[in-house]
This record gives sequence, structure tokens and C-alpha cells, in this order.
Amino acid sequence: MITVHHLETSRSQRVLWLLEELGLPYEIKRYPRHPVTRLAPPELRAVHPLGKSPVITDGELTIAESGAILEYLVERYGDRGQSDVAHLQPPAGTPEHRQCRFWMHYAEGSLMNWLVMKLVFLSIPKQPMPFFVRPIARKLCAQVLAKLVDPNVATAMKFIEEHLATHAWFAGERITVADFQMSFAVEAALARAGNGRFPHLQAYKARMEARPAYQRAIAKGGPVVMAA
Repeated sequence: MITVHHLETSRSQRVLWLLEELGLPYEIKRYPRHPVTRLAPPELRAVHPLGKSPVITDGELTIAESGAILEYLVERYGDRGQSDVAHLQPPAGTPEHRQCRFWMHYAEGSLMNWLVMKLVFLSIPKQPMPFFVRPIARKLCAQVLAKLVDPNVATAMKFIEEHLATHAWFAGERITVADFQMSFAVEAALARAGNGRFPHLQAYKARMEARPAYQRAIAKGGPVVMAA
């Protein structure tokens, strides 16, 4: 039996969605975030030394990192996929395979770095601090956001929007493992930088949310992203 060690509002929602699409039996072990720091609880270190989520156990295997987990599940159980999830890993050497590989890496290698930085610098001025420090912190964070973070987020959003203008899913016309990897990043990007724009990205999110397996994953795992 697969066990998903699920931290609320985290990347582990990707894993739940894939498991639901594949129709695999699994159980969820839930972990709440610290109410003040929003960090993962120390109990996760008993599962994996990094103390992060997602982590899955499958028999004697313990696998961390959402990308590695998704690839493992597709390699091990992907043949159970039916209909449009029957080919989650495109054939090697095809344009779809190259796109799939790119978006698998881009999600965490580039995009999420800027989105996490945006969340952090939006959150810092809201943290407890001496009253005379708050204006300095607010000004410093605003400068970092304006000069560094927001321009890079804007470039990423434009890049994704233009790609989705000509692709139904990230690797092409069929859903692939890259869509599960990008799903958390899409949610985070629209929550933190959407501002009602990016119609193709919004349409992609709507396609994703319309899938019954995605809805089941949300019902079991809870909201995907936390507000700033």
C-alpha cells in the first residue's frame, strides 16, 4: 500500500492527483503546518531525514521530492492509466518527450524559486518585529520585489502564457507527468501574480480543475496553496 505523507497546502497535492488519475489505492498521513511559522512539523523527520513533504512509502521504499515521486509512480504504475492518462510519459526522442522533460525541470528549477521568494518577501513585513523596524522591512522588501522578484515572475508568466496559447497541456495535446509537476506552480503563480490576467493560464487551470481525479484529490488533501 502506498502511503502519502501529506503536508497541508503543499506540493504533495501533485502526488494525490496522480494517484487518483491512476486509480491506485493509497492512504494519506496528514501533517499540519506550524500555525505561526507555517513550517512542516518535526514528525516528518521520522519519515525522511529532510523532514519535508511530499514523501511516499511504497512497501520498503521511501521516496522524497515530488518530481522523483511522480516519475517513480509513472514508471512503476503508469501502465494502469486509462483513456487520456494511458501515456503519461511520451516516447523518448519525440517533441512531446522533450517538452515533458523541460517542464518537469522548469517547475522547481526555475519557476518555484521566484514564487517562493515572492511569498517570503510579501510575508516578512507581516511578521512580529519592533514597530520602528517595520517601515524599514517594508521598504526593503518592496525594493527586492520591484527590482528582482517581480520582473522574473513577470517573465515566467509571459513565457507560460505564450506556451499555453498553442498547447492544451504542457507537453502537447495530451496530459503527461509534466502537468502534475506544474500543477502546484500554476496554482501558486496565479494566486501570487495572476491579477486576473493570463487567459490561457486561467483556461489551463480550469481544465485541470474540471478533471474528476483532481477534484477527488482536493477533497482528500485540501487547498493547494496558502495565501501570502
